[in-house]
Amino acid sequence: MHHPTPESSSRHHDVVVIGGGAAGIAVTASLLKRRGDLDIAIVDPAEMHSYQPGWTLVGGGVFSSAITRRPMADVIPERASWYAVGAERVDPQTGEVVLGDGRRLGYSRLVVAPGLVIDWGAIEGLEQTLGRNGVTSNYRFELAPYTWSLVQSLEKGKALFTQPPMPIKCAGAPQKAMYLSCDHWRRRGRLAEIEVSFCNAGEALFGVADYVPALEGYIERYGIEKAFGQRLVAVDGPSRTARFAMPGEDGERTVERSFDMLHVVPPQKAPAFIAASQLGNEDGWLDLDPETLQHVRYPAVFGLGDASGTSNAKTAAAVRKQAPVVAENLLASLDEAPLPAAYLGYGSCPLTVERGRIVLAEFGYGGALQPTFPSWINEGTRATRRAWWLKAKQLPWLYWNGMLKGHEWLARPARRH
Repeated sequence: MHHPTPESSSRHHDVVVIGGGAAGIAVTASLLKRRGDLDIAIVDPAEMHSYQPGWTLVGGGVFSSAITRRPMADVIPERASWYAVGAERVDPQTGEVVLGDGRRLGYSRLVVAPGLVIDWGAIEGLEQTLGRNGVTSNYRFELAPYTWSLVQSLEKGKALFTQPPMPIKCAGAPQKAMYLSCDHWRRRGRLAEIEVSFCNAGEALFGVADYVPALEGYIERYGIEKAFGQRLVAVDGPSRTARFAMPGEDGERTVERSFDMLHVVPPQKAPAFIAASQLGNEDGWLDLDPETLQHVRYPAVFGLGDASGTSNAKTAAAVRKQAPVVAENLLASLDEAPLPAAYLGYGSCPLTVERGRIVLAEFGYGGALQPTFPSWINEGTRATRRAWWLKAKQLPWLYWNGMLKGHEWLARPARRH
């Protein structure tokens, strides 16, 4: 991995990748595996790279947080250049990325994979109280351990788990935190003393109907109140009250709930530079062809990961399938050949319903089920121990040693007809 020198105010690369998260690193590795002499630059200011799917298990007391992070310098492929600075904007007309320090990077092809923005500031009073007063979130590395300490210490009272309007990163995560907490309280004989509410801005437990019956079974087992249509708008940490907006007769009304523990998932949005660079759809997400992952207006631009406007679930599992598709199609476009690979919308959400059991939701565009494994491993829509073994033992290893290194196990792209 090279650190380009600051003097070069303008440089050209074959491929510039914005983002050094799961998507940016995986697609860089996949490209270099196919064509080792490509000149690829990765643009990302972060010093650490996180395995975010692990944070649910940190919050559930299964993983230590340290194993979910590695220095960015250790995961960037050796043959790539790294600009440790943010991307300010893209000029798709001239084929340049403007960096936060004013430098410009020319590209033959651009991959936009910056991830999404978690809008902590959108909930009034939240930032002032995060990490204390019983307010936590597994969506932040340093808070996931606090979730587990709250779960361990809560003897009785009210626990609220919130979910904002879609789209969000890993749509199942707000529930996963809740089920793992309830399972711990059940095992400790405390669950009867704790009122648990799932305050979901949406109207359904999960977007793919096939998985809802299994989840409903756990909602009943744990005695959880389903508070649909309730969107968290404000938190007062010291008084331990949360305010929710609900649809009323004439517009929205608000309702207050007290809590002893509050697990918050804030609303999420696309990075602002996407819309500012004319790369966004009407909601600001990256405007891609859902099958080829090429930009709908700028053929030199591709994208993948959480910033994409495609309708798949925003998960690391989606990236695992997207990276080879982008790699194949980007190289074909450099060779002026037809784009061969198709992404069918695959995403996976391992729903941790109790310690030791998971409902492994795997689905594509339109909610079509797309199981990776034969039914003896993944019993479809039921909670299984094998799926837990996969999530807790196999997937972290596959992430660090497989996906981030360009090994595309179980991720061969579909072919376009």
